[in-house]
Amino acid sequence: FRFCSNSVGMAPPKKGSLPEPLPEGFILSDTQKKQWRLGKIIGQGGFGLIYLASKDVDRPVAADTAFVIKVEYLENGPLFSELKFYQRAAKPENIQKWQRSRGLHFLGIPTYWGTGVAEYNNLSYRFMAMDRLGSDLQKICERSGGQMKKATVLQLGQRLVSVLEYIHENEYVHGDIKAANLMLGYTDPEQVYLADYGLSYRYCPSGVHKEYKENPKKGHNGTIEYTSLDAHSGLDPSRRGDLQILGFCLLHWLCGSLPWDDVLKDPIKVQKAKERLMDHLPHSVQHLSTHSVSTDEVAKFLLHVKTLAYHDKPDYQHLQDVLSCGI
Repeated sequence: FRFCSNSVGMAPPKKGSLPEPLPEGFILSDTQKKQWRLGKIIGQGGFGLIYLASKDVDRPVAADTAFVIKVEYLENGPLFSELKFYQRAAKPENIQKWQRSRGLHFLGIPTYWGTGVAEYNNLSYRFMAMDRLGSDLQKICERSGGQMKKATVLQLGQRLVSVLEYIHENEYVHGDIKAANLMLGYTDPEQVYLADYGLSYRYCPSGVHKEYKENPKKGHNGTIEYTSLDAHSGLDPSRRGDLQILGFCLLHWLCGSLPWDDVLKDPIKVQKAKERLMDHLPHSVQHLSTHSVSTDEVAKFLLHVKTLAYHDKPDYQHLQDVLSCGI
């Protein structure tokens, strides 16, 4: 979740708006009959409010609690999309099993703890209990002028390739990788989590990949700076799209800017600029290098993405190796 300011006003109870807040101390019961106590509102995102929460329902929620609960009106869509992903892929036992099989000490996916429906003042709410996370990477980037050290960028890239491989193996793609959706751990700020699965998409339900089908009416979905060429064309999200989005993010974090920054208000021009960049790899990315920062690894990363057909499984280990060469 992306945490915003503490000031959240009352909203009219209608679809597409922030929900009328539930009172502090309100008790929720999830589908597994676990009870949760709500604390203070600490943020908002999309159409949801984010509360501190605790499993100890007999006393007020502590300021340093390890849990949050996201609440939306029952009929809203984004939390439902997130919930479907988390229920499929983010249960603690699933994440731990994957880590053991891959020899990973950490995988940057927030843990899902439960969900349910609540009624208050004749209004219906859906809620989801999650790990509490810290600040987002966008805020940290802005404080450092938009650029990060090369080693940091490449290490972050490696961690995100691991996360994307896990998501993809669970039949989902993320669709909106960006610094604002990367959250530091609350208790361990050295850990980085990929959050916000509101645009996540099940690209391969029951092992059957979605068909290649361009739909211009759905074109340019996602965050315009980073969204994939597939998304620009109105294709359903795919694995190669996630990795192209990540490649554009790595380039931005490394250089502090992107070649299409001055045309962001025109999605077609952004699409054409991205097409030119991909068509002229590796030189189009290498020439963005400066005397102090080489972009060779990002060029090689995007070159692999360029070789992938819509249905192809990426070579995640190759991408890890490409990034490790520059560290």
